[in-house]
Amino acid sequence: MDAAEKYEVVIGIEVHAELNTNTKMFCGCSVKFGASPNTNICEVCLGLPGSLPAINESAVHHAVLAGLSMNCEIPKISKFDRKNYYYPDLPKAYQISQFDMPVCGKGFIEIVNSEGEKKRIGITRIHLEEDAGKLIHLTKTGQIGDAEESLVDYNRGGVPLIEIVSDPDIRSAEEARLYLDTLKSILKYINVSDCNMEEGSLRADANVSIMPKGSETFGKRVEIKNMNSFNNVKKALEYEIQRQVKAVESGEIIKQETRLWDINKGKTFSMRSKEESHDYRYFPEPDLPFIELEDIYIENIRKELPELPVRKMERFVKEHKIPLYDAFVLTQEAGTADFYEAVVKESGEAKLSSNWIMVELPARMKEAGIKEISASKITPPGLGKMIGMIKKGTISGKIAKAVFDEMFVSGKDPEKIVQEKGLVQISDAGEIEKIVDAVIAANMKVVEEIKGGKDKGLGFLVGQVMKESKGKANPGMVNSILRKKISG
Repeated sequence: MDAAEKYEVVIGIEVHAELNTNTKMFCGCSVKFGASPNTNICEVCLGLPGSLPAINESAVHHAVLAGLSMNCEIPKISKFDRKNYYYPDLPKAYQISQFDMPVCGKGFIEIVNSEGEKKRIGITRIHLEEDAGKLIHLTKTGQIGDAEESLVDYNRGGVPLIEIVSDPDIRSAEEARLYLDTLKSILKYINVSDCNMEEGSLRADANVSIMPKGSETFGKRVEIKNMNSFNNVKKALEYEIQRQVKAVESGEIIKQETRLWDINKGKTFSMRSKEESHDYRYFPEPDLPFIELEDIYIENIRKELPELPVRKMERFVKEHKIPLYDAFVLTQEAGTADFYEAVVKESGEAKLSSNWIMVELPARMKEAGIKEISASKITPPGLGKMIGMIKKGTISGKIAKAVFDEMFVSGKDPEKIVQEKGLVQISDAGEIEKIVDAVIAANMKVVEEIKGGKDKGLGFLVGQVMKESKGKANPGMVNSILRKKISG
């Protein structure tokens, strides 16, 4: 048995998501990303003597909505605590967080793999806290650990965060990636965070350990930080799992520690020993009242919940009869899912619509540097109408690509584009027959090869007919007429 097969992997993930409120967690400073360093700050978020924090109600609302979307218990009473530690990006030398009475309790989310298998991942808690500032390390080589100078931007300090802590239910690096994809989709569906990892508004730390197969005792957990994408989370976990297996097999004792992921070297390295909760000397925040939530407040927020990604994915498979993979891709973003349903309503073609939205549209958007589907000039009615024209045989799939390109640039109606450019598909048998006769006469050697059993020459002849017709001949009719002419 391979050494890795002797062990079971245990993973828990902590996700920090910045909430898309207008102001910070405990003061009125703007949370807008990209402002000049140290301009969105005040005496409260810097923790100057005599300043007093005040709870941002919008952040509480967002946290409760997130909890409800993840099936969490919502306690009537929660509180804030001081988490004490010194680090240069934390000007107060403590962070206002939640310790033993978080705003959201136990919950779960469901993940679905490519085989359609569903698994429930438990949520331990979701708590509210303020973000720290940002350290900017100036290096000569760009390698971790060789900073000659570090600067601090406190603009991010005080931005409201929720920390979503999973149960240790994840059993592989791939499962961790799927969990994070699902979690991100939920947060975007309920519109509580923009989840922009490039701007640091979504960050993930993973705790990973191994234990012998069949054991019920978890091994020493190692926390991994500095993972700036879900791909890097997967890579870091894969590396760390192998490192721990090799260490155990060689008799080494795994230490409970925090390790950093070095993206350039593709490996983790030790940063510090792992802190426990008592190391932070938590105590109730004396300057803030308890949060008390009434039933009607919680139920009114519950009414805001949309149809969430896993449910929507299952419905797409059932109602539209599309493959599970298509449904998974189409439901990652709420805007894409809504776009798809609007196109299907217009075109009546579920699978053809998913093909265009999953393949052609993202390719053009990437070339143009467009990130949101709503920013494209392609509209659901326009795309639906174009797909309907393919279905009716008005245009061929090849012509449709030319029409689509024009629509993407100009936003014009597809019917107008087809009329203006004379792109209507030729479906007149007599007209196609004339082109076929000419192509056969010019390629008699290929025709003889086909008669001799070399069918691949047929594709060449079809291509020649399409070329002569400038892509406008009905491909199905071309194929049929060619076969009849050659066999007859």
